[in-house]
Amino acid sequence: MNSKLFILGISCFIISQIMIWFQSHLQFIFKWSQDNPLLMSVPGVIVSYFSILATTYLAEAFGGLVWPSRLIGFGVGITLFSILTWFILKEPLTAKSMVSVGLALIIILIQILWK
Repeated sequence: MNSKLFILGISCFIISQIMIWFQSHLQFIFKWSQDNPLLMSVPGVIVSYFSILATTYLAEAFGGLVWPSRLIGFGVGITLFSILTWFILKEPLTAKSMVSVGLALIIILIQILWK
């Protein structure tokens, strides 16, 4: 695995997932966001760009395989969603949610460590 491409891919997924979270959830914080969903969708172009870069970098890091990039992207998304929802929206993590986040982290580790 190419470490540099892996780090670039993970970084792009982190950026895109954080942007997606704010794009989707600002409606619960600001009324303006709730009243302007079309304008809130405009940053989707940037989100898509980072997602494409993340997929490209991770596929290259894993020798052209796309499954690892999809599963890592899923795991990163679930993990960041949980952190941001807990921290910003103050929504508690239930035992069920914590098990699900743990499984997402295990999926990421399987993709990275299983040869």
